[in-house]
Amino acid sequence: MIDWLRKDHQDPAIEIDGRTVPIAIRRHARAKRLTMRLSPDGSEIRITLPTWGRTLDALAFAQARQEWLARQLARVPEPLEIGDGSPLAFRGEPVRIAWARKAGRKPVLADGALRVGGPVDGIAGRVRRWLEGEALALCRDDLSYYCQRGGLDEPDLRLSRAQRRWGSCSGDRKRGQCIRINWRLVMAPDHVRRSVVAHEVAHLVHFDHSPAFHALLGELFEGRISEADGWLKARGRELYAAFG
Repeated sequence: MIDWLRKDHQDPAIEIDGRTVPIAIRRHARAKRLTMRLSPDGSEIRITLPTWGRTLDALAFAQARQEWLARQLARVPEPLEIGDGSPLAFRGEPVRIAWARKAGRKPVLADGALRVGGPVDGIAGRVRRWLEGEALALCRDDLSYYCQRGGLDEPDLRLSRAQRRWGSCSGDRKRGQCIRINWRLVMAPDHVRRSVVAHEVAHLVHFDHSPAFHALLGELFEGRISEADGWLKARGRELYAAFG
């Protein structure tokens, strides 16, 4: 049953298989119905509802779908502690972190091992910064490729640490456009990351998911969108196991 963490109902939560999971309720002016998602790391349930929606309706919605939420929680991968010997994925391939006191602080990938030195308690931060740097370089190449393929001006590129979106496109042609790509995609296979970049490039022309948008995306992306989307749906949450 639903349990509120505070008497004023400002911090609601629900009990699922003996685990208390917070419920984050957000109202959105463009929302036409109530929707519910579990955060990628399983830390909270996110409910979006129209501005006129009632909090009690959102809580009842979560309570009525406890079985679905339990199945979603069961799919969340166990958190992975990053340290010497930890497994990791880079561009869809398994690598293992190899720490050595005398090695350089900047990680170096060689023979399936990501070699890193420096203080052992800072390994996770150095590995994450290295992954983000690699993600930025790869996404810049992807963005340049798809913009050239579509005959489009190249917009600003930034990395995102979003908990839900893999990519986003904002702004307009007059004031300038910006594409954001989730840095965690550097751990996914190349075709998955590239499909997200191509998706956002298509949004530079069509800021919707109309037939015209999908037609342009099909022209831009060299692979099968359904395969990339399927990978993200089935395994996307794994990308949050290492760094949350």
